[in-house]
Amino acid sequence: MFTILKKFNFWNNEPIRTGFFRANYINIFSKYLNNSLVKVILGQRRVGKSYLLRMLIEYLIKQNHVAPERILYINKDIHELEFINNSQQLLNVIEEYKNTLKPQGKIYVFLDEVQEIKDWEKSVNSLSQDYTTEYELFITGSNANLLSTELSTYLSGRYICFEVLPFSYDEFLGMLQLQRSKASFIEYLKSGGMPEVLTLQDPEIKSNYVKSLLDSIVLRDIVQRYNVRDVYLLEKLIAFTIDSIGSYVSIHSIVNYLKSSGYKTNSETIGSYLSFLKNAYFLHECERYDIKGKKILSGEKKFYLNDHGFNYFLSSSFDFSIGKYLENVIYLHLRRMGYKVYCGKIKGKEIDFIAEKNSEKKYIQAAYLLSDESVVEREFGNLNLIDDNYEKMVITLDDFNFGNQNGIRHINVWEFLY
Repeated sequence: MFTILKKFNFWNNEPIRTGFFRANYINIFSKYLNNSLVKVILGQRRVGKSYLLRMLIEYLIKQNHVAPERILYINKDIHELEFINNSQQLLNVIEEYKNTLKPQGKIYVFLDEVQEIKDWEKSVNSLSQDYTTEYELFITGSNANLLSTELSTYLSGRYICFEVLPFSYDEFLGMLQLQRSKASFIEYLKSGGMPEVLTLQDPEIKSNYVKSLLDSIVLRDIVQRYNVRDVYLLEKLIAFTIDSIGSYVSIHSIVNYLKSSGYKTNSETIGSYLSFLKNAYFLHECERYDIKGKKILSGEKKFYLNDHGFNYFLSSSFDFSIGKYLENVIYLHLRRMGYKVYCGKIKGKEIDFIAEKNSEKKYIQAAYLLSDESVVEREFGNLNLIDDNYEKMVITLDDFNFGNQNGIRHINVWEFLY
């Protein structure tokens, strides 16, 4: 057991494979080091959480001068660690590690894909409460249910969560050593930001990888976890949401569409399946907000994909819906920047995004191109209906820039995504 554990740790100063350095996340994580809070890193499968943990380990060793033997890394995606299946086995492994290496001082424990360990929350809670040994704990998971159930039950008030998203446009440029431009943005729009996709060259291989990733999310993070019986219906719902990105839908309208296509279902089932997709970080829900009435509207809402690459590789209509996929990219960027994002409504007109953070607010319209006067009037005109002084902008893929109109800025999308 210890020999296997040693193979996947860094106790002999072995080089650590960290991949492309994601400075933004490491800068954020580093601010929360050296306290008793359990650090919880959540995100879609294959989004790069394991690499981020290894970046943190390297940071601790090189920047904070932590001795490697004080760091224990357990990745449950590694088959050779199958002997750690439940909470007690995990505690036994940690005890064996301590007895063998005898680390001096605080012990840093990294548990990757922790949901694969039965009753993991009991051992994490036990370690965080252990007053005989000082631990600092880092865990990752691929399901938001960790936050709403196990974490809140066992670690109430003693953890902090971080959401990891696919590569941003800036990270895409850095990894592929490209310049900021319309051409490179269109490449990003097509490829998405999943780290592994960016290492692949052949379009067919990329497409097959994205399809296999979706299969992994569906089978491991949804079907097995929630005992889903009608997998075919789930797949049809996924196809519908991909083709409906950026459009207002309701559970009722989805049920009617599926029934008209010959599938037996109901609102309760579809509501549950949508929750599963959100919990697995495949989808994000954007609620509708009445700007004048200052309230959330029930019923219709928009959904956006966690990675817009799913749009390109799995959608049936990419060439006809670039504006919607542009929305997806902007939505994810706002999430990365820490904004709470809503879709807006005012005087019967639509505002694509309302982004709020602390006392800051932005109103955003997204359009493929400002192709004629009617489009310009729609995009700028809708924002003109809002009578407050918060920032307003129209973001497009145009080659040129319309400048500032009545305080509303026109921004090329590749310049917005800083």
